[in-house]
Amino acid sequence: MSDAKKTTPVTQPIGQSIPYELFLDCVHCGLCTSACPTYVETGDENDGPRGRIYLMRAVVDGRLDLTEKVKGHLDLCLDCRSCETACPSGVQYGRLLEPFRVEMHQQEMTTDSHGNSKSSPTKPDWFHRYILYGLFPNRKLMKWALLPARWMQIFRLDRVIESVGLNRLLPERLRRMQQQLPQLRKSLPELPEFLPAKGERRATVGLFVGCVADAMFRHVHWATARVLQENGCDVVIPRSQGCCGAIHYHSGASAPAVDLIRQNTSAFDVKLDAIVVNVAGCGAMLKDYSHIASEIAAGEALDTSALVSKIRDIAEFLAELGPREPVGPIDAVVAYQDACHLQHAQQIRQQPRDLLSLIPGITLKPVAEPELCCGAAGSYNLTQPDMADRLGQRKINNLLATDPDLIVTGNAGCSLQLQAQLKKNGKSVPVVHPMELLDLSYRNLGLEHLS
Repeated sequence: MSDAKKTTPVTQPIGQSIPYELFLDCVHCGLCTSACPTYVETGDENDGPRGRIYLMRAVVDGRLDLTEKVKGHLDLCLDCRSCETACPSGVQYGRLLEPFRVEMHQQEMTTDSHGNSKSSPTKPDWFHRYILYGLFPNRKLMKWALLPARWMQIFRLDRVIESVGLNRLLPERLRRMQQQLPQLRKSLPELPEFLPAKGERRATVGLFVGCVADAMFRHVHWATARVLQENGCDVVIPRSQGCCGAIHYHSGASAPAVDLIRQNTSAFDVKLDAIVVNVAGCGAMLKDYSHIASEIAAGEALDTSALVSKIRDIAEFLAELGPREPVGPIDAVVAYQDACHLQHAQQIRQQPRDLLSLIPGITLKPVAEPELCCGAAGSYNLTQPDMADRLGQRKINNLLATDPDLIVTGNAGCSLQLQAQLKKNGKSVPVVHPMELLDLSYRNLGLEHLS
């Protein structure tokens, strides 16, 4: 048998599943570059949206090999979608980068003895297999994994470990996780499956609790549920819901992402006026289910339209419903940090500010460079630590310039990133969710009652 017959046939080039006209929407004007965090930091055209679109299109056209260097420029993107906000041509950058990354991470390009390109499935490393895909999406496992950390914080053993440098013995990514761990709030019980409205019932809503957010920020879920009750909403919390799938999808694991899309579509298949989300990244993922399913579940009948039509960020929902005015004063200067997947992916900017402004005593201060990402971007601050730290320091400098009493943000990942950067800078400004403040005001309690 000849060598030619032994070779694997040339596979379809990466990116062929992306509608080519989406690439052509970009007219390469460059107005997106000043809004791109990585371009602002590096000044490298390949680290900006226009440059990355050039790279992807060249790979799709067969004019450029998908080398490690090309992959590096694409992986450095935070997928914050700030470029979409800045773009005058309506380029759907997320619908280019995200499916391209899925294919890129699913295939490892190699070359046979005749110079032909071929691909083979890549196997996730230990960090992806056991941490990103095994631990993070499972809120019950996360709860148990955080238990030792809670005890260590109670007895201040975490500070001892850091002071003597024992954490340096951990693998780099695990050490990074330890550094990102905030001061954990007191453990709260799981939300019940149903919470009744207070006063006249105005709506019946589902509450999405996710995975990491429920394990680390359950107090925010409780605050959100109480705010919804105060605004006349019956709150339904389906037990069968799971992770939104963003962790898998954004790192190229399409099959588990499809399974989670299917699980959540089934879980919320009940009569609801809205499905409320208080984590910006989860909300953006859930709102994108329809086009994601069409891209990565080709050939499968997966109708997510009913679910997607009901997804609302909590600030978006309350603005549409018409919030009941809170009465309890909270005298504090607030620096509000716009989560990228809220302001760019979901185009929600004013609603959180309007809600905070309803609280008596709150003073909102404008923050410089609000369009730039803080560097969290889901698991980005674990996989791209250098750039994440550069952007995190930049964001903290801008927030602290307002001399705030509180930093407020609507995303769990942003909260973790900001708290870690504040700790590194020796600052102790609390980072809270807008619903925590609104909840305290409705209950006429002071900041000392933050759970």
